Amino acid sequence: MAGPLKGLRIIEFAGIGPGPFCGMMLADHGAEVIRIDRVGSFTAPTDPLLRSRRSIAINTRSPEGAALVKDLVKTADGLIEGFRPGVMERLGLGPDELIAINKKLVYGRMTGWGQTGPYAPYAGHDINYIALTGSLHTTGRSGEPPAPACNYVGDFGGGAMMLAFGMVSALLAVKNGAAGQVIDCAMTDGSALLASMIYGFKDSGMWLDERGVNLLDTGAPFYDTYETSDGKYVALGPIEPQFYAAFREKVGLDDPAFDEQLNKDRWPELKEKLAALFKTKTRDAWCEILEHTDACFAPVLSLNEAPQHPHNVARETFTKVGNFVQPAPAPRYSETVADAPRAPSATGADTEAILAELGHGDLYKEYKEKGAIG
Repeated sequence: MAGPLKGLRIIEFAGIGPGPFCGMMLADHGAEVIRIDRVGSFTAPTDPLLRSRRSIAINTRSPEGAALVKDLVKTADGLIEGFRPGVMERLGLGPDELIAINKKLVYGRMTGWGQTGPYAPYAGHDINYIALTGSLHTTGRSGEPPAPACNYVGDFGGGAMMLAFGMVSALLAVKNGAAGQVIDCAMTDGSALLASMIYGFKDSGMWLDERGVNLLDTGAPFYDTYETSDGKYVALGPIEPQFYAAFREKVGLDDPAFDEQLNKDRWPELKEKLAALFKTKTRDAWCEILEHTDACFAPVLSLNEAPQHPHNVARETFTKVGNFVQPAPAPRYSETVADAPRAPSATGADTEAILAELGHGDLYKEYKEKGAIG
Protein backbone atom coordinates (compact mmCIF):
# COMPACT_ATOMS: atom_id res chain seq x y z
CA MET A 1 0.00 0.00 0.00
CA ALA A 2 1.20 3.51 -0.81
CA GLY A 3 0.97 6.20 1.85
CA PRO A 4 3.00 8.03 4.51
CA LEU A 5 3.49 4.80 6.51
CA LYS A 6 4.78 2.80 3.55
CA GLY A 7 7.70 0.60 4.52
CA LEU A 8 6.37 -0.27 7.97
CA ARG A 9 5.24 -3.82 8.72
CA ILE A 10 2.68 -4.33 11.49
CA ILE A 11 1.52 -7.70 12.82
CA GLU A 12 -2.11 -7.59 13.97
CA PHE A 13 -3.69 -10.29 16.10
CA ALA A 14 -7.29 -10.59 14.93
CA GLY A 15 -9.96 -9.29 17.28
CA ILE A 16 -13.12 -7.22 17.17
CA GLY A 17 -13.78 -3.47 17.23
CA PRO A 18 -10.92 -1.21 18.27
CA GLY A 19 -7.98 -3.50 17.41
CA PRO A 20 -9.10 -3.97 13.81
CA PHE A 21 -9.94 -0.26 13.54
CA CYS A 22 -6.36 0.58 14.54
CA GLY A 23 -5.08 -1.94 11.98
CA MET A 24 -7.35 -0.41 9.36
CA MET A 25 -6.01 3.09 10.04
CA LEU A 26 -2.39 1.97 9.79
CA ALA A 27 -3.10 0.07 6.56
CA ASP A 28 -5.13 2.97 5.14
CA HIS A 29 -2.05 5.15 5.47
CA GLY A 30 0.36 2.77 3.82
CA ALA A 31 1.65 0.34 6.44
CA GLU A 32 1.82 -3.32 5.49
CA VAL A 33 -0.44 -4.95 8.07
CA ILE A 34 -0.49 -8.74 8.30
CA ARG A 35 -3.49 -10.05 10.21
CA ILE A 36 -3.03 -13.23 12.22
CA ASP A 37 -6.43 -14.94 12.16
CA ARG A 38 -7.53 -17.97 14.11
CA VAL A 39 -7.64 -21.17 12.08
CA GLY A 40 -11.24 -21.76 11.01
CA SER A 41 -12.46 -18.22 11.69
CA PHE A 42 -14.50 -16.20 9.17
CA THR A 43 -13.73 -12.85 7.56
CA ALA A 44 -16.78 -10.87 6.45
CA PRO A 45 -16.21 -9.20 3.06
CA THR A 46 -18.48 -6.34 4.19
CA ASP A 47 -16.27 -5.39 7.18
CA PRO A 48 -14.35 -2.15 6.50
CA LEU A 49 -12.29 -2.66 9.67
CA LEU A 50 -10.53 -5.60 7.97
CA ARG A 51 -9.70 -3.96 4.66
CA SER A 52 -6.31 -3.59 3.01
CA ARG A 53 -4.29 -6.29 4.74
CA ARG A 54 -3.21 -9.85 4.16
CA SER A 55 -4.30 -12.73 6.37
CA ILE A 56 -2.35 -15.66 7.73
CA ALA A 57 -4.24 -18.22 9.81
CA ILE A 58 -2.14 -19.53 12.70
CA ASN A 59 -2.93 -21.77 15.64
CA THR A 60 -0.89 -19.84 18.19
CA ARG A 61 -1.41 -22.56 20.80
CA SER A 62 0.69 -25.01 18.82
CA PRO A 63 4.50 -24.92 19.15
CA GLU A 64 4.88 -24.55 15.39
CA GLY A 65 2.32 -21.76 15.28
CA ALA A 66 3.98 -19.82 18.11
CA ALA A 67 7.37 -20.23 16.42
CA LEU A 68 5.88 -18.94 13.17
CA VAL A 69 4.58 -15.83 14.96
CA LYS A 70 8.09 -15.20 16.30
CA ASP A 71 9.53 -15.50 12.80
CA LEU A 72 7.01 -12.94 11.60
CA VAL A 73 7.85 -10.61 14.49
CA LYS A 74 11.52 -10.65 13.51
CA THR A 75 10.51 -8.96 10.24
CA ALA A 76 8.09 -6.46 11.80
CA ASP A 77 8.21 -2.90 13.08
CA GLY A 78 5.13 -3.20 15.28
CA LEU A 79 2.51 -5.53 16.68
CA ILE A 80 -1.01 -4.88 17.95
CA GLU A 81 -3.13 -7.18 20.10
CA GLY A 82 -6.37 -6.77 22.02
CA PHE A 83 -6.54 -9.69 24.44
CA ARG A 84 -7.08 -9.56 28.19
CA PRO A 85 -3.91 -9.00 30.22
CA GLY A 86 -1.88 -12.19 30.48
CA VAL A 87 -3.24 -13.99 27.41
CA MET A 88 -0.26 -13.25 25.18
CA GLU A 89 2.15 -14.12 28.00
CA ARG A 90 0.50 -17.53 28.42
CA LEU A 91 1.04 -18.16 24.71
CA GLY A 92 4.71 -17.32 25.11
CA LEU A 93 4.16 -14.26 22.90
CA GLY A 94 4.21 -11.48 25.47
CA PRO A 95 6.27 -8.32 25.05
CA ASP A 96 9.24 -9.61 27.04
CA GLU A 97 9.61 -12.60 24.72
CA LEU A 98 9.00 -10.73 21.47
CA ILE A 99 11.01 -7.57 22.17
CA ALA A 100 13.88 -9.87 23.18
CA ILE A 101 14.02 -11.17 19.61
CA ASN A 102 13.34 -7.77 18.00
CA LYS A 103 14.76 -4.91 20.05
CA LYS A 104 13.02 -2.28 17.93
CA LEU A 105 9.54 -3.82 18.11
CA VAL A 106 6.68 -1.50 19.12
CA TYR A 107 4.21 -3.72 20.97
CA GLY A 108 0.73 -2.17 21.07
CA ARG A 109 -1.75 -3.50 23.63
CA MET A 110 -5.43 -2.57 23.35
CA THR A 111 -7.72 -3.20 26.32
CA GLY A 112 -10.75 -1.59 27.90
CA TRP A 113 -9.49 -1.21 31.44
CA GLY A 114 -5.73 -1.25 30.77
CA GLN A 115 -2.99 -3.69 31.73
CA THR A 116 -3.16 -2.69 35.41
CA GLY A 117 -5.78 -1.58 37.94
CA PRO A 118 -8.57 -3.35 39.86
CA TYR A 119 -10.77 -3.81 36.76
CA ALA A 120 -7.94 -4.99 34.46
CA PRO A 121 -8.67 -8.76 34.52
CA TYR A 122 -12.39 -8.44 33.82
CA ALA A 123 -14.60 -8.20 30.76
CA GLY A 124 -16.26 -5.00 29.61
CA HIS A 125 -17.47 -3.08 26.59
CA ASP A 126 -17.43 0.51 25.38
CA ILE A 127 -20.43 1.49 27.50
CA ASN A 128 -18.64 0.34 30.67
CA TYR A 129 -15.37 2.10 29.91
CA ILE A 130 -16.97 5.46 29.17
CA ALA A 131 -19.18 5.09 32.25
CA LEU A 132 -16.13 4.88 34.51
CA THR A 133 -14.51 8.06 33.16
CA GLY A 134 -17.49 10.41 33.36
CA SER A 135 -17.88 10.56 29.58
CA LEU A 136 -21.17 8.66 29.53
CA HIS A 137 -22.59 10.86 32.30
CA THR A 138 -22.40 13.86 29.95
CA THR A 139 -24.35 12.42 27.01
CA GLY A 140 -28.13 12.52 27.01
CA ARG A 141 -31.00 14.84 27.76
CA SER A 142 -32.01 16.33 31.06
CA GLY A 143 -34.13 13.98 33.15
CA GLU A 144 -33.28 11.01 30.93
CA PRO A 145 -30.74 8.18 31.36
CA PRO A 146 -27.25 8.56 29.89
CA ALA A 147 -27.24 7.65 26.18
CA PRO A 148 -24.10 6.07 24.69
CA ALA A 149 -23.08 7.34 21.25
CA CYS A 150 -22.96 3.80 19.84
CA ASN A 151 -19.38 2.66 20.53
CA TYR A 152 -17.64 5.66 19.02
CA VAL A 153 -16.22 7.17 22.22
CA GLY A 154 -14.62 4.19 23.97
CA ASP A 155 -13.83 1.66 21.27
CA PHE A 156 -12.83 3.94 18.43
CA GLY A 157 -12.05 7.44 19.70
CA GLY A 158 -10.63 6.53 23.09
CA GLY A 159 -9.23 3.17 22.01
CA ALA A 160 -8.34 2.55 18.37
CA MET A 161 -7.31 6.08 17.42
CA MET A 162 -5.28 6.46 20.61
CA LEU A 163 -3.46 3.22 19.85
CA ALA A 164 -2.83 4.27 16.24
CA PHE A 165 -1.41 7.57 17.50
CA GLY A 166 0.70 5.73 20.09
CA MET A 167 2.00 3.27 17.50
CA VAL A 168 3.05 6.02 15.10
CA SER A 169 4.64 8.01 17.95
CA ALA A 170 6.64 5.05 19.22
CA LEU A 171 7.64 4.02 15.69
CA LEU A 172 8.89 7.56 15.10
CA ALA A 173 10.89 7.33 18.33
CA VAL A 174 12.49 4.09 17.09
CA LYS A 175 13.37 5.81 13.83
CA ASN A 176 15.09 8.51 15.90
CA GLY A 177 17.17 5.96 17.79
CA ALA A 178 14.96 4.81 20.67
CA ALA A 179 14.41 1.18 21.60
CA GLY A 180 11.19 -0.71 21.05
CA GLN A 181 8.59 -0.51 23.80
CA VAL A 182 5.12 -1.50 24.96
CA ILE A 183 2.08 0.74 24.51
CA ASP A 184 -0.59 0.22 27.18
CA CYS A 185 -3.67 1.66 25.48
CA ALA A 186 -6.79 1.59 27.67
CA MET A 187 -10.17 2.78 26.48
CA THR A 188 -10.79 4.20 29.94
CA ASP A 189 -7.71 6.42 29.64
CA GLY A 190 -8.59 7.43 26.09
CA SER A 191 -12.23 8.25 26.77
CA ALA A 192 -11.17 10.33 29.78
CA LEU A 193 -8.76 12.23 27.56
CA LEU A 194 -11.52 12.90 25.02
CA ALA A 195 -13.47 14.61 27.81
CA SER A 196 -10.60 17.02 28.63
CA MET A 197 -12.43 20.15 27.46
CA ILE A 198 -15.57 19.30 29.44
CA TYR A 199 -13.52 18.68 32.59
CA GLY A 200 -11.91 22.07 31.97
CA PHE A 201 -15.32 23.72 31.58
CA LYS A 202 -16.45 22.14 34.86
CA ASP A 203 -13.39 23.38 36.74
CA SER A 204 -13.88 26.91 35.40
CA GLY A 205 -17.56 27.00 36.42
CA MET A 206 -18.82 26.82 32.83
CA TRP A 207 -20.30 23.32 33.12
CA LEU A 208 -22.76 21.90 35.63
CA ASP A 209 -22.11 18.27 36.56
CA GLU A 210 -25.54 17.20 35.40
CA ARG A 211 -26.78 16.03 32.05
CA GLY A 212 -28.65 18.01 29.41
CA VAL A 213 -28.42 21.50 30.94
CA ASN A 214 -25.16 22.75 29.44
CA LEU A 215 -23.97 24.41 26.27
CA LEU A 216 -23.05 21.28 24.29
CA ASP A 217 -25.27 18.54 25.75
CA THR A 218 -28.70 19.64 24.39
CA GLY A 219 -29.24 22.09 27.22
CA ALA A 220 -28.93 25.13 24.95
CA PRO A 221 -31.72 25.79 22.43
CA PHE A 222 -29.17 26.83 19.82
CA TYR A 223 -27.20 23.55 20.09
CA ASP A 224 -29.61 20.71 19.55
CA THR A 225 -31.51 18.66 16.98
CA TYR A 226 -35.06 19.48 15.93
CA GLU A 227 -37.76 17.48 14.20
CA THR A 228 -39.16 18.80 10.94
CA SER A 229 -42.65 18.50 9.50
CA ASP A 230 -41.79 15.32 7.59
CA GLY A 231 -40.51 13.47 10.67
CA LYS A 232 -36.83 14.05 9.86
CA TYR A 233 -34.31 16.08 11.85
CA VAL A 234 -31.90 18.97 11.53
CA ALA A 235 -28.86 19.85 13.64
CA LEU A 236 -28.41 23.41 14.85
CA GLY A 237 -25.27 24.86 16.46
CA PRO A 238 -24.82 28.67 16.13
CA ILE A 239 -23.00 29.29 19.43
CA GLU A 240 -21.03 32.43 18.54
CA PRO A 241 -23.03 35.71 18.41
CA GLN A 242 -22.34 36.36 14.73
CA PHE A 243 -23.52 32.87 13.75
CA TYR A 244 -26.53 33.13 16.05
CA ALA A 245 -27.42 36.43 14.35
CA ALA A 246 -27.02 34.82 10.92
CA PHE A 247 -29.39 32.02 11.94
CA ARG A 248 -32.01 34.45 13.24
CA GLU A 249 -31.78 36.54 10.08
CA LYS A 250 -32.16 33.55 7.77
CA VAL A 251 -35.26 32.18 9.52
CA GLY A 252 -36.77 35.60 10.26
CA LEU A 253 -36.57 35.12 14.03
CA ASP A 254 -37.23 38.65 15.36
CA ASP A 255 -38.87 37.52 18.63
CA PRO A 256 -37.11 39.64 21.33
CA ALA A 257 -37.04 36.61 23.65
CA PHE A 258 -34.17 35.28 21.50
CA ASP A 259 -32.08 38.36 22.31
CA GLU A 260 -31.11 36.67 25.59
CA GLN A 261 -29.15 33.89 23.95
CA LEU A 262 -27.09 32.90 27.01
CA ASN A 263 -29.77 33.37 29.67
CA LYS A 264 -30.17 29.79 30.88
CA ASP A 265 -33.44 30.61 32.61
CA ARG A 266 -34.99 31.23 29.20
CA TRP A 267 -33.52 28.19 27.45
CA PRO A 268 -36.55 25.89 27.99
CA GLU A 269 -38.89 28.53 26.57
CA LEU A 270 -36.65 29.24 23.58
CA LYS A 271 -36.28 25.53 22.89
CA GLU A 272 -40.04 25.10 22.73
CA LYS A 273 -40.30 27.98 20.29
CA LEU A 274 -37.57 26.58 18.05
CA ALA A 275 -39.18 23.14 18.13
CA ALA A 276 -42.45 24.68 16.94
CA LEU A 277 -40.63 26.69 14.26
CA PHE A 278 -38.81 23.71 12.76
CA LYS A 279 -42.03 21.71 12.69
CA THR A 280 -43.43 24.17 10.15
CA LYS A 281 -41.27 22.98 7.23
CA THR A 282 -39.71 19.81 5.87
CA ARG A 283 -36.06 19.02 6.37
CA ASP A 284 -35.31 19.78 2.71
CA ALA A 285 -37.11 23.10 2.94
CA TRP A 286 -34.94 24.10 5.90
CA CYS A 287 -31.89 23.03 3.90
CA GLU A 288 -32.91 25.43 1.14
CA ILE A 289 -32.95 28.25 3.69
CA LEU A 290 -29.98 27.41 5.91
CA GLU A 291 -27.44 25.35 3.99
CA HIS A 292 -24.41 27.25 2.65
CA THR A 293 -24.74 29.96 5.31
CA ASP A 294 -22.97 30.72 8.61
CA ALA A 295 -26.01 29.59 10.59
CA CYS A 296 -24.15 26.42 11.71
CA PHE A 297 -26.78 24.11 10.31
CA ALA A 298 -26.86 20.64 8.77
CA PRO A 299 -29.50 18.03 8.03
CA VAL A 300 -29.36 14.88 10.14
CA LEU A 301 -28.70 12.24 7.51
CA SER A 302 -29.24 8.50 7.76
CA LEU A 303 -26.48 5.98 6.99
CA ASN A 304 -28.07 5.47 3.58
CA GLU A 305 -28.35 9.20 2.87
CA ALA A 306 -24.93 10.41 4.01
CA PRO A 307 -22.84 8.95 1.14
CA GLN A 308 -25.12 10.71 -1.36
CA HIS A 309 -24.89 14.22 0.09
CA PRO A 310 -23.21 16.65 -2.34
CA HIS A 311 -20.57 17.74 0.18
CA ASN A 312 -19.58 14.15 0.94
CA VAL A 313 -19.57 13.33 -2.76
CA ALA A 314 -17.38 16.35 -3.56
CA ARG A 315 -14.85 15.40 -0.88
CA GLU A 316 -15.05 11.67 -1.58
CA THR A 317 -15.76 11.13 2.11
CA PHE A 318 -17.08 7.69 1.24
CA THR A 319 -15.56 5.13 -1.10
CA LYS A 320 -16.58 1.85 -2.64
CA VAL A 321 -14.63 -1.27 -1.73
CA GLY A 322 -15.85 -4.14 -3.85
CA ASN A 323 -19.61 -3.71 -3.87
CA PHE A 324 -19.80 -1.99 -0.50
CA VAL A 325 -19.87 1.72 0.37
CA GLN A 326 -17.54 2.55 3.26
CA PRO A 327 -16.05 5.65 4.90
CA ALA A 328 -12.86 6.57 3.04
CA PRO A 329 -9.45 6.85 4.72
CA ALA A 330 -8.81 10.11 6.56
CA PRO A 331 -7.11 12.53 6.91
CA ARG A 332 -5.81 13.67 3.51
CA TYR A 333 -2.25 14.67 2.60
CA SER A 334 -1.14 17.40 0.21
CA GLU A 335 1.75 15.40 -1.25
CA THR A 336 1.43 11.72 -0.33
CA VAL A 337 -1.12 9.77 -2.32
CA ALA A 338 -2.39 6.63 -0.62
CA ASP A 339 -3.75 3.62 -2.48
CA ALA A 340 -7.49 3.00 -2.50
CA PRO A 341 -8.58 0.52 0.17
CA ARG A 342 -8.71 -3.14 -0.81
CA ALA A 343 -11.36 -5.65 0.19
CA PRO A 344 -10.48 -7.87 3.17
CA SER A 345 -8.53 -11.01 2.50
CA ALA A 346 -10.38 -14.17 3.44
CA THR A 347 -9.12 -15.84 6.60
CA GLY A 348 -5.79 -17.47 5.84
CA ALA A 349 -5.85 -16.53 2.16
CA ASP A 350 -2.21 -15.43 2.27
CA THR A 351 -0.88 -18.11 4.60
CA GLU A 352 1.12 -20.01 1.96
CA ALA A 353 2.56 -16.85 0.40
CA ILE A 354 3.65 -15.38 3.75
CA LEU A 355 5.18 -18.71 4.77
CA ALA A 356 7.20 -18.69 1.55
CA GLU A 357 8.38 -15.13 2.22
CA LEU A 358 9.68 -16.27 5.60
CA GLY A 359 11.59 -19.07 3.93
CA HIS A 360 9.25 -21.78 5.23
CA GLY A 361 7.45 -22.62 2.02
CA ASP A 362 8.59 -26.23 2.27
CA LEU A 363 6.84 -26.53 5.65
CA TYR A 364 3.38 -25.48 4.44
CA LYS A 365 2.00 -28.99 3.99
CA GLU A 366 3.51 -30.28 7.25
CA TYR A 367 2.25 -27.30 9.29
CA LYS A 368 -1.21 -27.60 7.80
CA GLU A 369 -1.40 -31.31 8.61
CA LYS A 370 -0.41 -30.54 12.19
CA GLY A 371 -3.11 -27.86 12.46
CA ALA A 372 -0.56 -25.11 13.04
CA ILE A 373 -1.85 -23.08 10.10
CA GLY A 374 -4.97 -22.83 7.98
